Amino acid sequence: MNSILIAIILVPIIEIYLLIKIGSQIGALTTILLIFTTAVVGIYYAKYEGLNTLKSGFIQLSKNEAPTYEMISGAVIAFAALLLIIPGFFTDVWGFLLIFPLTRGFIFNLVFKKFKNKKTEKNNFIDGEFEDIDDDNDRKI
Repeated sequence: MNSILIAIILVPIIEIYLLIKIGSQIGALTTILLIFTTAVVGIYYAKYEGLNTLKSGFIQLSKNEAPTYEMISGAVIAFAALLLIIPGFFTDVWGFLLIFPLTRGFIFNLVFKKFKNKKTEKNNFIDGEFEDIDDDNDRKI
């Protein structure tokens, strides 16, 4: 089965289970306030981290380096902000894990480990010869 389909089915089930369990322990009103608080705090921290990532990207560009990590990090921060907006504790935990730079770097290392180990010995150039043609000796092909 497709992993995205499994996630679409399992995430709401986990969220409902956690909302019922936590709500029965701390009360319904406290659970609702906790969900709104994590969303607000998470969105503000996502804004802060997003601006830091943007600043770091501009620093990389000023050094004439490609801001690859910053671009991927910015996309992950946007996804984490979306997870924090979705009500629930499971998505909030994943959102906070993706927002914080330390855990985000750790998750990046886990996900991209297989891509870093691939080293291709393939040359990405074509060898050829050329000839300069003067305007007086134009050749029509």
